[in-house]
Amino acid sequence: MAAGRPSDYSDEIVRKAYLYANGGYADSGDIVPTIAGLACEIGVCRDTCYDWSKDPEKAEFSYILKQVMQFQERKLVNGSLMGDYNPLIAKMMLTKHGYADAVKQEMSGSLDVNALSDEQINARITELMTARER
Repeated sequence: MAAGRPSDYSDEIVRKAYLYANGGYADSGDIVPTIAGLACEIGVCRDTCYDWSKDPEKAEFSYILKQVMQFQERKLVNGSLMGDYNPLIAKMMLTKHGYADAVKQEMSGSLDVNALSDEQINARITELMTARER
């Protein structure tokens, strides 16, 4: 550990973190569990939570942090499917769990747009937009 202020890490911190992750977040007023919410409840900054989760001597905290993220993902997915959450916020938060809203398009060959007329460009745009709507 780096020199500086002594760590606040203790059995009591672990207990509070565990309680937060396992339903206590709702008692704290959080809709879904978050690392920021956990940090607030145990009285440390978010960076400290991440540091503790990487420390091999604090394996139990690493597990709790993983629980928070796992429970968060579950709540977001289920709440979003039920229409309980703001879709834009839920979508943004779910990107932290590997979810993505992306359309992959592969192109073969090359296209010189400078060689196309305005009508050809407009026709191609209309074609692409129609295909996307399907």
